[in-house]
Amino acid sequence: MITKYVQRFARNTVGRDFAVGDVHGCFAALEIELAKLGFDETADRLFSVGDLVDRGPQSEAAVDWIGKPWFHAVQGNHEDMAIRYVEPGNRDRDHYMMNGGAWLIEKPRYSQVMVADALAALPYAIEVETDAGLVGIVHADIHGKSWSDMVQAFACADSGTKLRRITNSVLWNRDRIQDEDHSGVPDMRAVVVGHTPLKRPAALGNVYHIDTGGWLRDGNFTFLNLATLEATPPRTQKLNWEAA
Repeated sequence: MITKYVQRFARNTVGRDFAVGDVHGCFAALEIELAKLGFDETADRLFSVGDLVDRGPQSEAAVDWIGKPWFHAVQGNHEDMAIRYVEPGNRDRDHYMMNGGAWLIEKPRYSQVMVADALAALPYAIEVETDAGLVGIVHADIHGKSWSDMVQAFACADSGTKLRRITNSVLWNRDRIQDEDHSGVPDMRAVVVGHTPLKRPAALGNVYHIDTGGWLRDGNFTFLNLATLEATPPRTQKLNWEAA
Protein backbone atom coordinates (compact mmCIF):
# COMPACT_ATOMS: atom_id res chain seq x y z
CA MET A 1 0.00 0.00 0.00
CA ILE A 2 1.51 3.33 -1.09
CA THR A 3 0.08 6.60 0.21
CA LYS A 4 0.82 10.23 -0.60
CA TYR A 5 3.17 10.19 2.39
CA VAL A 6 5.16 7.18 1.15
CA GLN A 7 6.92 7.15 -2.24
CA ARG A 8 8.26 4.01 -3.95
CA PHE A 9 11.07 3.80 -6.50
CA ALA A 10 11.61 0.85 -8.80
CA ARG A 11 14.98 -0.91 -8.96
CA ASN A 12 17.69 1.09 -10.67
CA THR A 13 18.66 -0.96 -13.73
CA VAL A 14 21.20 1.48 -15.18
CA GLY A 15 23.22 2.82 -12.26
CA ARG A 16 23.78 2.93 -8.52
CA ASP A 17 21.57 4.08 -5.66
CA PHE A 18 23.01 5.86 -2.62
CA ALA A 19 21.51 7.24 0.56
CA VAL A 20 23.19 10.20 2.25
CA GLY A 21 23.01 11.56 5.78
CA ASP A 22 21.67 14.95 6.90
CA VAL A 23 22.78 17.80 4.61
CA HIS A 24 21.78 20.89 6.65
CA GLY A 25 22.48 23.38 3.90
CA CYS A 26 25.96 22.10 3.02
CA PHE A 27 25.28 21.37 -0.64
CA ALA A 28 28.63 22.60 -1.93
CA ALA A 29 30.41 20.10 0.31
CA LEU A 30 27.97 17.40 -0.78
CA GLU A 31 28.78 18.06 -4.43
CA ILE A 32 32.50 17.59 -3.72
CA GLU A 33 31.87 14.24 -2.04
CA LEU A 34 29.61 13.07 -4.87
CA ALA A 35 32.40 13.80 -7.32
CA LYS A 36 34.74 11.63 -5.24
CA LEU A 37 32.19 8.80 -5.54
CA GLY A 38 32.18 9.16 -9.30
CA PHE A 39 28.45 9.91 -9.08
CA ASP A 40 26.83 9.80 -12.52
CA GLU A 41 23.78 12.06 -12.70
CA THR A 42 22.57 10.28 -15.85
CA ALA A 43 22.36 6.86 -14.17
CA ASP A 44 22.84 7.05 -10.39
CA ARG A 45 20.28 8.21 -7.81
CA LEU A 46 20.79 9.90 -4.45
CA PHE A 47 18.28 9.46 -1.63
CA SER A 48 18.35 11.85 1.33
CA VAL A 49 17.25 11.03 4.88
CA GLY A 50 16.05 14.61 5.25
CA ASP A 51 17.19 17.73 7.11
CA LEU A 52 18.20 19.44 3.90
CA VAL A 53 17.94 22.87 5.52
CA ASP A 54 19.08 25.00 8.48
CA ARG A 55 22.51 25.42 10.10
CA GLY A 56 24.60 25.36 6.90
CA PRO A 57 25.30 28.19 4.43
CA GLN A 58 23.29 26.95 1.41
CA SER A 59 19.86 26.10 2.78
CA GLU A 60 18.27 28.09 -0.05
CA ALA A 61 19.69 25.53 -2.51
CA ALA A 62 17.38 22.85 -1.10
CA VAL A 63 14.56 23.89 -3.43
CA ASP A 64 16.83 23.55 -6.49
CA TRP A 65 18.08 20.14 -5.33
CA ILE A 66 14.54 18.88 -4.80
CA GLY A 67 13.98 19.60 -8.48
CA LYS A 68 16.92 17.47 -9.67
CA PRO A 69 15.63 14.29 -11.37
CA TRP A 70 18.22 12.07 -9.65
CA PHE A 71 17.78 13.47 -6.11
CA HIS A 72 14.99 12.28 -3.82
CA ALA A 73 14.48 13.26 -0.18
CA VAL A 74 12.16 12.56 2.72
CA GLN A 75 11.13 15.27 5.15
CA GLY A 76 13.22 15.69 8.27
CA ASN A 77 12.39 17.49 11.48
CA HIS A 78 14.07 20.66 10.16
CA GLU A 79 11.81 20.65 7.09
CA ASP A 80 8.93 20.24 9.54
CA MET A 81 10.11 23.24 11.57
CA ALA A 82 10.45 25.36 8.43
CA ILE A 83 6.98 24.41 7.18
CA ARG A 84 5.37 25.08 10.55
CA TYR A 85 7.20 28.39 10.95
CA VAL A 86 5.65 29.61 7.69
CA GLU A 87 2.20 28.41 8.76
CA PRO A 88 0.94 31.29 10.96
CA GLY A 89 0.99 30.53 14.66
CA ASN A 90 2.57 27.08 14.36
CA ARG A 91 6.23 27.75 15.20
CA ASP A 92 7.86 30.23 17.54
CA ARG A 93 10.24 32.57 15.67
CA ASP A 94 12.93 32.59 18.35
CA HIS A 95 12.89 28.81 18.65
CA TYR A 96 13.29 28.34 14.91
CA MET A 97 16.03 30.99 14.79
CA MET A 98 17.90 29.08 17.50
CA ASN A 99 17.70 25.92 15.36
CA GLY A 100 19.23 27.53 12.28
CA GLY A 101 16.19 29.09 10.62
CA ALA A 102 17.55 32.62 10.06
CA TRP A 103 17.92 31.97 6.32
CA LEU A 104 14.14 31.46 6.00
CA ILE A 105 13.00 33.96 8.64
CA GLU A 106 14.79 36.76 6.80
CA LYS A 107 13.05 36.04 3.49
CA PRO A 108 9.97 37.99 2.33
CA ARG A 109 6.66 36.27 2.94
CA TYR A 110 6.13 35.14 -0.67
CA SER A 111 9.56 33.45 -0.71
CA GLN A 112 8.86 31.73 2.60
CA VAL A 113 5.64 30.29 1.22
CA MET A 114 7.40 29.04 -1.94
CA VAL A 115 10.05 27.26 0.15
CA ALA A 116 7.51 25.80 2.57
CA ASP A 117 5.37 24.47 -0.29
CA ALA A 118 8.41 22.75 -1.85
CA LEU A 119 9.41 21.15 1.45
CA ALA A 120 5.84 20.10 2.27
CA ALA A 121 5.64 18.21 -1.04
CA LEU A 122 8.36 15.81 0.13
CA PRO A 123 7.18 12.39 1.37
CA TYR A 124 7.78 11.21 4.93
CA ALA A 125 9.04 7.82 3.78
CA ILE A 126 10.64 6.35 0.67
CA GLU A 127 10.82 2.72 -0.47
CA VAL A 128 13.53 1.65 -2.91
CA GLU A 129 13.44 -1.70 -4.66
CA THR A 130 16.76 -3.58 -4.83
CA ASP A 131 17.69 -7.06 -6.06
CA ALA A 132 17.92 -8.23 -2.44
CA GLY A 133 14.68 -6.67 -1.21
CA LEU A 134 13.01 -3.42 -0.23
CA VAL A 135 14.99 -0.64 1.48
CA GLY A 136 13.12 2.02 3.43
CA ILE A 137 14.21 5.57 4.15
CA VAL A 138 12.85 7.81 6.91
CA HIS A 139 14.44 10.63 8.84
CA ALA A 140 14.46 9.37 12.45
CA ASP A 141 12.65 6.02 12.81
CA ILE A 142 9.60 4.09 11.70
CA HIS A 143 6.24 4.46 13.42
CA GLY A 144 4.94 1.23 14.94
CA LYS A 145 6.46 -2.24 15.02
CA SER A 146 6.99 -2.70 11.29
CA TRP A 147 7.24 -0.76 8.04
CA SER A 148 3.82 -2.02 6.96
CA ASP A 149 2.35 -0.80 10.28
CA MET A 150 3.67 2.66 9.49
CA VAL A 151 2.35 2.67 5.92
CA GLN A 152 -1.06 1.54 7.16
CA ALA A 153 -1.06 4.29 9.79
CA PHE A 154 -0.30 6.89 7.11
CA ALA A 155 -3.18 5.53 5.01
CA CYS A 156 -5.54 6.01 7.95
CA ALA A 157 -4.26 9.47 8.91
CA ASP A 158 -7.50 11.30 8.14
CA SER A 159 -6.85 14.14 10.56
CA GLY A 160 -4.01 16.45 11.50
CA THR A 161 -3.86 14.94 14.97
CA LYS A 162 -3.37 11.41 13.65
CA LEU A 163 -0.74 12.55 11.17
CA ARG A 164 1.16 14.45 13.87
CA ARG A 165 1.24 11.32 16.04
CA ILE A 166 2.91 9.40 13.21
CA THR A 167 5.31 12.15 12.21
CA ASN A 168 6.44 12.65 15.80
CA SER A 169 7.98 9.18 15.46
CA VAL A 170 9.18 9.47 11.89
CA LEU A 171 10.77 12.91 12.29
CA TRP A 172 11.86 13.08 15.92
CA ASN A 173 12.15 9.71 17.67
CA ARG A 174 15.57 8.67 19.00
CA ASP A 175 14.50 5.76 21.23
CA ARG A 176 16.03 3.06 19.03
CA ILE A 177 19.48 4.58 18.93
CA GLN A 178 19.49 5.81 22.53
CA ASP A 179 18.54 2.30 23.71
CA GLU A 180 20.95 0.69 21.20
CA ASP A 181 18.02 -1.49 20.13
CA HIS A 182 19.18 -4.15 17.64
CA SER A 183 15.73 -5.65 17.02
CA GLY A 184 15.46 -4.08 13.57
CA VAL A 185 12.47 -3.80 11.23
CA PRO A 186 11.14 -7.27 10.40
CA ASP A 187 9.49 -6.68 7.02
CA MET A 188 12.26 -4.75 5.26
CA ARG A 189 15.67 -5.66 3.93
CA ALA A 190 16.99 -2.46 5.55
CA VAL A 191 15.84 0.91 6.84
CA VAL A 192 18.08 3.97 6.52
CA VAL A 193 17.84 6.91 8.92
CA GLY A 194 19.69 10.07 9.94
CA HIS A 195 18.72 12.62 12.62
CA THR A 196 21.25 11.64 15.30
CA PRO A 197 24.86 12.64 14.50
CA LEU A 198 27.45 9.92 15.04
CA LYS A 199 31.22 9.82 14.64
CA ARG A 200 30.83 6.84 12.29
CA PRO A 201 27.84 5.23 10.55
CA ALA A 202 26.34 2.33 12.53
CA ALA A 203 23.86 -0.49 12.07
CA LEU A 204 21.36 -1.55 14.75
CA GLY A 205 19.90 -4.74 13.40
CA ASN A 206 18.92 -3.79 9.85
CA VAL A 207 18.50 -0.09 10.68
CA TYR A 208 21.40 1.95 9.28
CA HIS A 209 22.22 5.28 10.95
CA ILE A 210 24.15 7.45 8.51
CA ASP A 211 24.16 11.02 9.87
CA THR A 212 27.86 11.58 10.51
CA GLY A 213 27.72 15.36 10.65
CA GLY A 214 28.61 16.35 7.11
CA TRP A 215 27.43 19.80 8.14
CA LEU A 216 29.83 19.97 11.10
CA ARG A 217 33.40 21.31 10.88
CA ASP A 218 34.90 17.95 11.90
CA GLY A 219 32.18 15.73 10.43
CA ASN A 220 31.71 14.07 7.06
CA PHE A 221 28.99 12.81 4.76
CA THR A 222 28.24 9.10 4.80
CA PHE A 223 26.90 7.40 1.67
CA LEU A 224 25.19 4.01 1.83
CA ASN A 225 25.08 1.93 -1.35
CA LEU A 226 21.54 0.55 -1.31
CA ALA A 227 22.45 -2.52 -3.40
CA THR A 228 25.30 -3.69 -1.17
CA LEU A 229 24.54 -1.81 2.08
CA GLU A 230 28.19 -0.83 2.18
CA ALA A 231 28.93 2.57 3.69
CA THR A 232 31.48 5.17 2.65
CA PRO A 233 33.22 5.70 5.03
CA PRO A 234 32.84 2.17 6.51
CA ARG A 235 30.35 1.70 9.33
CA THR A 236 31.02 0.45 12.83
CA GLN A 237 28.96 -1.54 15.31
CA LYS A 238 29.97 0.76 18.15
CA LEU A 239 28.00 3.98 18.55
CA ASN A 240 30.20 7.06 18.94
CA TRP A 241 28.09 10.12 19.64
CA GLU A 242 28.73 13.51 18.08
CA ALA A 243 27.61 16.72 19.75
CA ALA A 244 24.85 18.25 17.62
